Amino acid sequence: MTVRASVVGLAGLASLAGVAFAGGGCHRDHVDVRPPNAIVGTWLVHDPNAPFPEHLYVFNGDGTMQQANPDAGDPHGSDSDGKGVWVADGDRIRGKWVELLADRTTHRYTGRLEISYELRVTGDTYSGTEVLHPFDASGHPTDAPATPAALAGRRVTSP
Repeated sequence: MTVRASVVGLAGLASLAGVAFAGGGCHRDHVDVRPPNAIVGTWLVHDPNAPFPEHLYVFNGDGTMQQANPDAGDPHGSDSDGKGVWVADGDRIRGKWVELLADRTTHRYTGRLEISYELRVTGDTYSGTEVLHPFDASGHPTDAPATPAALAGRRVTSP
């Protein structure tokens, strides 16, 4: 009788656990689902201030972004891919990205370039302006091309 009582008790406990777990599977927490900002995606960008004016920008939904262009566009200096941040401000996107600079001959760090921008997205295009802030290897501001300059972007879309 002790064995039988144990088996019945275990069966009852298993049934109770199954009901408890099944009930939890039917409940969905409220999730605040919002569509991504219109800037999220990959963009072909024309930057008239760059030695090589065609760039790729990628805007991520978490407020980060990456920039890339052919490093060989400048015969004297080498630059890294840019990394930055963005925020939505009404119908505008404001942000900044930074790239590191090096001398092609000595391979030494020569400074950084910080690019602040403001954009407006319309469908699969955007337009905006950028302001350049160059710094030497010691962190002191250096001369910059005339800005603000116009930026124009076109979304990379699937075929």
